[in-house]
Amino acid sequence: MSCAPIKDNRNSLLMQASLESKIALVGLNRRELETILSEFSEPSFRGQQLFKWLYRSRVDSFEDMGNIPSVLRKNLEEKYNIHSLKLIHVTGSTGESTRKFLFELQSGEKVESVLMKEGKRITLCVSSQVGCAVDCDFCATSSMGFQKNLSVGEIIDQFLQVSKESISPITNVVFMGMGEPFLNYDRVIAAADLMNDENGIKLGAKRITISTVGITPKINRYADEKHRYKLAISLNGSSQESRLQTMPIAKKYPLDELLAAIDHFSSRSRHPVTLEYVLMAEVTDSKEDAEKLMTLLSKRRCKLNVIPYNEIGGKYKRPEDHVIESFIAALDKASFPVTVRWSKGTDIAAGCGQLAIMESFVNK
Repeated sequence: MSCAPIKDNRNSLLMQASLESKIALVGLNRRELETILSEFSEPSFRGQQLFKWLYRSRVDSFEDMGNIPSVLRKNLEEKYNIHSLKLIHVTGSTGESTRKFLFELQSGEKVESVLMKEGKRITLCVSSQVGCAVDCDFCATSSMGFQKNLSVGEIIDQFLQVSKESISPITNVVFMGMGEPFLNYDRVIAAADLMNDENGIKLGAKRITISTVGITPKINRYADEKHRYKLAISLNGSSQESRLQTMPIAKKYPLDELLAAIDHFSSRSRHPVTLEYVLMAEVTDSKEDAEKLMTLLSKRRCKLNVIPYNEIGGKYKRPEDHVIESFIAALDKASFPVTVRWSKGTDIAAGCGQLAIMESFVNK
């Protein structure tokens, strides 16, 4: 199965609207909205108005767009939708710290998003693909295989729709849901840019984190393009051999190449890279692993995020608490910050690595 990203053809979609029943406006930037409005001989400033209605006011109906002429609203409604996703199921109540949202694409596939509350921090974990191609065998999403890349609209619509379901405003977004974001690079960056746009959602760049398992060419590109969003990389091994145990992608992008890409990013970004390390019993949880990590990362500008494994019913297990404590204690003298992320939502299969479309939802 190829790991190559699908070419972004949003512009061709705009030019061929007649071939689709209706195209969603969510996911389009101001220039693209102006292109649409030019079809109706509207001035360019209408594009800015439409942009604000979609991303700042977050309306669900063309009728709610007060300063858009009624004739134009009618013309838009005949040809376009606002949303590209349909929310079909929510797991968890508004009072719970973690909630999971199941969306259906216009093409019928389904994806999940997770909303997490910790104090004043409200974080949305968004998906970037249906399924995943990198086949990390400790991750539930890999069981789905790779089905398709999400469009910009299907990514951004997760934010817009979940924000309406959240009691408090979303403060942070992490691209850590279904899929490998850097195998859908162009669309993920475009979605992050829309979230960051000061005329729309206006989410600060430092509040957006993009994760990757280590697609080194895209890490280097990301560094060269000097994006201001934070970067998280799944390390999940203290050596090339240990990474290969659970992450087949390490064969294509070996550890030494990944470390070189991390150094390149660090030289061009003001943000330290966050390295994610999943603790799996008798696989990545030994004191020797901790010591190797300290040697590996001692001279690098980074943060280490240790994640006790969230079980999915397979061969991998979460270490016993005393083993986790010993591993963390062995990192006590590390020259880099070390944090432990206790995943929220494991009781509803919303924890890190647990997202997958269950059979019970297929026909909902």
